[in-house]
Amino acid sequence: MASTNPERFEWIASVHPYRADAIEELERCKQGGARAVKWLPPAMGIDPSSKLCVPFFDAMQRLDIPLLSHAGEEQAVPGAEDHPAANPLHLRHPLERGVRVIAAHCATLGESADLDKGGKASVPNFELFSRLMAERRYEKLLYGDLSAITQANRLEWLGPLLAKREWAGRLLNGSDYPLPGILPLFSLDRMVSDAFIDKAIVPPLRSLRESNALLFDFVLKRNMRVGGNRLPDSAFETREFFTRSPNV
Repeated sequence: MASTNPERFEWIASVHPYRADAIEELERCKQGGARAVKWLPPAMGIDPSSKLCVPFFDAMQRLDIPLLSHAGEEQAVPGAEDHPAANPLHLRHPLERGVRVIAAHCATLGESADLDKGGKASVPNFELFSRLMAERRYEKLLYGDLSAITQANRLEWLGPLLAKREWAGRLLNGSDYPLPGILPLFSLDRMVSDAFIDKAIVPPLRSLRESNALLFDFVLKRNMRVGGNRLPDSAFETREFFTRSPNV
């Protein structure tokens, strides 16, 4: 579909790093125009800390193809149900190999073992992701994806996320489609009561949602505020991240 409609579609591959021909498949996908690789470790049975991933990470770095990996608790897709695999701290492994990494949802759900401190204590995943974002060596490698951050079960971390003004340029908008079209997952009334949006914007948002879930998601995020904090304009200007020339 992407090759026959290049003016409308670009695509992301999903290549499992354990398969025998993983690197060959990655190269084929890159040549075919794939902009990134998407992983859902808890469902796919991928342990990013496994040595099996190292050659794949090195190939990703060589091809300059970023990794979009789910981070934080997974509730939508069962599969392998290996929830510890989505610990944000596991993203150190591709980062240390020089891979550009996008942490899906900015890890705004659940808790994981603090692997930096022996793994005995559980820490909110958003805090673990924030720790990685604060490390200067990852400034040009680690990014956060904004899909699903407005869902009702993630609103606890929406305020702290909007307050991270130092993350401007490192946040990338995504929709998590088709979830914006599933009514029970969102509560505009709660977002009003929590002062994330103005009450006046609710009727047009509800009207948008009936006709275009993607536009609903976009307009909702553009209208969110916490005090003087909002998502930076750069978060909605993602093309350059995915289309830059290799090794830039």
